[in-house]
Amino acid sequence: MTEYGYAFLGLTVMVAVFAGILTFTLLRLVAGVRDAKRRMRQTGGSEVAMLSGALQEAVSKLRAQEQAMSARAAASERLSHQIVESLTAGLLVVDRDGRIEILNPAARRLLDIAADPVGTSYDVLLQDAAPLRDVIAEALQGANPIVRRSIQIAANGAASHFGVSVSPLGSGRDHGVICLFSDLTNVVELEEQLRLKETLARLGELTAGIAHEFRNGLATIHGYSRLIDPSSVPATYRPYVEGIRQEADTLGQVVTNFLNFARPERLSFAPVDLGRIAQRAADDLRQELPAGTRVDVSGDFAPTDGDDALLRQVFGNLIRNAAEACATAGLEPRIAIRGVIDARGVGRITVEDNGPGIPAADRERVFQPFFTTRARGTGLGLSLVQEIVVMHNGRVSVGQSAAGGAAVELTFPASGLPASR
Repeated sequence: MTEYGYAFLGLTVMVAVFAGILTFTLLRLVAGVRDAKRRMRQTGGSEVAMLSGALQEAVSKLRAQEQAMSARAAASERLSHQIVESLTAGLLVVDRDGRIEILNPAARRLLDIAADPVGTSYDVLLQDAAPLRDVIAEALQGANPIVRRSIQIAANGAASHFGVSVSPLGSGRDHGVICLFSDLTNVVELEEQLRLKETLARLGELTAGIAHEFRNGLATIHGYSRLIDPSSVPATYRPYVEGIRQEADTLGQVVTNFLNFARPERLSFAPVDLGRIAQRAADDLRQELPAGTRVDVSGDFAPTDGDDALLRQVFGNLIRNAAEACATAGLEPRIAIRGVIDARGVGRITVEDNGPGIPAADRERVFQPFFTTRARGTGLGLSLVQEIVVMHNGRVSVGQSAAGGAAVELTFPASGLPASR
């Protein structure tokens, strides 16, 4: 081989080595690029996965917060509903247009409303409770609250006393009102009873001394009239002596009754059945009442705590007065004693007759001592009835019966279950 051949062979080897190195370098470069792309793809997927996971976690937290807030809102709504439903006072909410938004069960019971009137006009709903309607109208027209105002509502022949507070919802006149009211009838009746007891006590203290002095003088007159022998005086004057004796006896009985009224006996309380007491009083007077008198005792009488003897005196006086009124009018006495127990647990007893009745102008005066419409009456019968009933924490009133006669209603606090009769 020539020198040129060796040179060409060496050049060829060098070119081949160079080409191999270049090829190896290119292959390494391609592999590096491929690895770089693969790493980039892997890194980009992790970031997307991390971002997606973060978003999902945030959404989950938001959903959990939303559920918690919904649960708290539902619990708050249930609590508000329970509070409104459990209130013992009446709650009435009226919007600015006069429509009812809330009327709780206590309000429906106090106003005797059966259906749910939400959405109706308060003016229509309260047409039978005009005083309450007027208070709400006043609050809607003004911006000042009404605090603890006392109103009286008549329903089913009885008067109920309500304590009312009304406040505007928000400020200005474009908002509704919220009204709270409660039944104060028992409190008002208790106050009236206390005032009546104090009045009767003062009257008794004032007059008891005068009655004792009057009784002493009357006893002297009565004693001297007994010392006079009618046979020893001329016949012309004998009727006068008898008249003095009779009037002295009558006045003595009047003074005794008045002293009983001024200073009644000490009460001896025990559980009693008013129905049986009324029947016993009627039986005790059977021989004393006018012929043909009929006394019927019926209804439900709740046991109460009272003095048996004094309560018998109450029914005895009422039966006797009713029978005398009927007999005076020429009527055969028909007396009915009926007992009921109202929704508040109060025992009500009505003594009715078929007589001429008591004029409306005299119904408040019949309980005053010595007021009477009969010529021979003492005017103490109903006064004693009132005092004894009040001493038993009851009340008494006079009205008209269905037959046109008098109707005396007695109320007593019940202490047990009713006894049917």
